[in-house]
Parts: sequence; C-alpha cells; structure tokens
Amino acid sequence: MIRHLNAICVAAALLAPLPVMAQSLADTFVAAYQNSNILDQNRALLRAADEDVAVAVAQMRPVVNFAAGVQGQRNSRNTSSLELSFNLNAEITLIDFGRGKLAKEASKAQVLATRQALLGLEQEVLFNAVSAFMDVRTATEAVLLQQATVRVITRELSAARERFELGEVTRTDVSLAEARLAAARSQLAASEGDLAAAREGYKLVTGSYPQSLRPAPALPRTAASLEAAQDIARRTHPEILKAQFEVTASDLAAERAAAQHRGSVTGSAGIGQSFSNATNDSVNLSAGISYTRPIYQGGQLRALSRKAIAQRDASRAGLHQTVAQVLQNVALAWANVDVTRARITASRQQVAAAESAFEGTREEARLGARTTLDVLNAENDLLDARTTLLQAEAGLQTATYQLLSSMGLLTVDHLGLGIATYDPEAYYNVVKDAPALSAQGEALDRVLRALNKPQ
Repeated sequence: MIRHLNAICVAAALLAPLPVMAQSLADTFVAAYQNSNILDQNRALLRAADEDVAVAVAQMRPVVNFAAGVQGQRNSRNTSSLELSFNLNAEITLIDFGRGKLAKEASKAQVLATRQALLGLEQEVLFNAVSAFMDVRTATEAVLLQQATVRVITRELSAARERFELGEVTRTDVSLAEARLAAARSQLAASEGDLAAAREGYKLVTGSYPQSLRPAPALPRTAASLEAAQDIARRTHPEILKAQFEVTASDLAAERAAAQHRGSVTGSAGIGQSFSNATNDSVNLSAGISYTRPIYQGGQLRALSRKAIAQRDASRAGLHQTVAQVLQNVALAWANVDVTRARITASRQQVAAAESAFEGTREEARLGARTTLDVLNAENDLLDARTTLLQAEAGLQTATYQLLSSMGLLTVDHLGLGIATYDPEAYYNVVKDAPALSAQGEALDRVLRALNKPQ
C-alpha cells in the first residue's frame, strides 16, 4: 500500500502543470532590443558611416581659409621694417571628372551596407533572446522535475526502512535507496547550477534577471517549403543585401580610382591687406583658374587603380559566397526543425513507454516480483524520458526561430512587437548635405538627443 502511494506521488509530481508565468517571450524580445549594447555600438558606427557621405559632399564645396602674419626685416643700413598682413583665400574644384560624385555615391552605398549589417545584428540579438528565454524555462522545469524526484525517492527510502524493520526487505534495498537519493540530490544541485547560469545568460541578453516566464507561445510561421524559405532569404537576408551594397561601393571606388589620372580644374580667389611701417598700406586681390594633372608619381596611381579593381573582384566573389552560405544555413535550419520534430515524436513515445514500464514495475514490486532497485530504475527512466521531451520541445522553439533568422525575418518589425524602433534615416537625412551652422545644426542636435533616449 505504501509503495502504491509512493508511485502515485511520482506520477502526480511529474504530471502536475507548471505555475502560470508572467514574463512572455515577446517581453524578452523587447528587453533585449532596448538594452543591447551591441546595437547601440553599431548604431554609432552607422552614424559614422553617414558622416562619410557628408565628408564626400563637403569635399566638392569651396574651401575658405583665413591667414594672418607678421614679418620683420632689417637691412645693412640698420633700418628695420615690420609688416602685418591679413589674407582671405578661397579655392574650389570646378572639374574633377566625376571623382567627387563617385565618392559620394560610394559612401551612400556603404551606408546602406552598414544599415544591413545593423539589421543582421538585430537578428542576432533577438535570437540570443529566444535562446536565453528557452534556457531559463528548460532549466526551471528541470529543477522542478529533480525536486519532485528527490521528494519521491525520500519517501521510497522511508518506506524501504520501514519494510526493513519489518523484515520484508534486506539492508541492500535500503542502501540502494540511499544511494539513489544521494544521486538525485546531486542531479538537483547540477540542475540548480544550470538554472543559475541560464539566469546570468538571460541578464546578459536583456539587462535584467528573469522574474517568472510564461510558457513559450505558438511557433512563428516560416515558409511552406525549403525552396520557398531560400527564395525569401535571397530577397531579404541582410547579409546578402549588405554584400550587394558592398559590391556597388567597390564598383564606384574602382571607377573613382581610374579617374584619378585625369587631374582636376580648380578656381581660386583671395583678398589681403598688409600694414607696414616702411611702405604704404596695400590691398591685394587675386583670382585664377588652374588645371593640374599627374604625369609621373612612381606608378602609384596605376597601383591604386589595380588595387581598387582587385577589391571590386573580391567583393563580387564575396557576394556569391555569402549567397551560398545563407542558402546553406537555411537548409541546415530547415533540417534541424525536421529533426527536432522527429525527436519530439520519439520522445513522446519514450515517455509513454516509460510510464507504462513504471506502472508495470510498480505493480510487480507490490506482488514481490520486482525489487526496490527495479522501481527506482523505472522511475529514473521516466524522469530521463520527460527531461528529453522537455529539451526537445525547447529545441523546436529555438530551431524555428533559427530558421526565421536564416531567412532574414527575425526582426522587430516582422515579429510585430509593437515598439518604437531605431530609425537609421533620421540622422542620415540631417547630415547627408554636410550642414555647418544653420537651422540644420539645431535639427541635428535634436536628432542626437532623441537617439540618446531609450527606445
């Protein structure tokens, strides 16, 4: 009778539903997105790339310099003079044979590539969030299973001791139960350690420890087939788009390098005034146009042109490799989802078989056909089966989001999290024309203040 009650306790402990959790996976996504140092770092790098466009624009504008100087002279007649001069000079490139425009367009292409890199990091941050969420959930449930096991084996040990006193079992049965209890406590300590590690991982990703977690939501939709998933990845994956923009930038850079030998036409103008104690004050005006073209620079220009062509070829090859890698990752993620589903099916069958074996062993032990060790082994097999099923179900969640990431769709917008996201165009639109001092400068200050606020 006592053995029968213990078995009921085992089943009840393993089948009892977990308490309702409060923090959802969507909450975890939001926290990870809003507290990511990696995203903050790369947003700043994107703003630096935006400034490259402003630099390219500024290089096509006039350059105005102010100079002031003092010059003293003394001649052989022991007379001296002192001259003070002020000059204002302006210079502008009138014709550069398209190099300035090519530099600007190349910088724009690099900005677009950097935006895609930022989007790729967003996917990484969100995938780390789902991994951390599932790690904490799995570790928490594993601790609950181990705690239930320790309680049940403790009751089994008490029952074995009572039966030993009655002469129904030997001292060996008691020792086996004691050994199994010690092993269960060791496994519980290991599970608690895993949970502590998972909580630290969650804090690293989201910025705070998890309080309580709800069950994972329904799996997100991916694609109807592997081919459809790969087609989506070709069109939307940020790594592919980034490589495409980098090819564009390298093409423009190669054209710019080829145009270096054409020289440039520049215009200049200046005004200056000098004051001297030996001569009359004077005002000087100057203006001119000049054409300069390199004739010999030791082969530097041709080397730079060849280098730009080689970098262009490397970018094109890199694009092909990126596409191949992304498509492979989609196929691997797709296969992983299929394997995980099969694992869940097998694990459920294993749990059903372990439950049946446990019930049978328990009844046979009640009739004297099985020993305490047999019951403990059957209970351990059932625990292992349930743990395997728990891990497989968590693995399916992770594998599905990994597939979504490999398709390029693991983003805040696609997941519909309903939060304000970083706008990469806000800063660019203010600085793209290289503002100096004006209302644009005030607008830039407002944008910077807004970017420093939490999203």
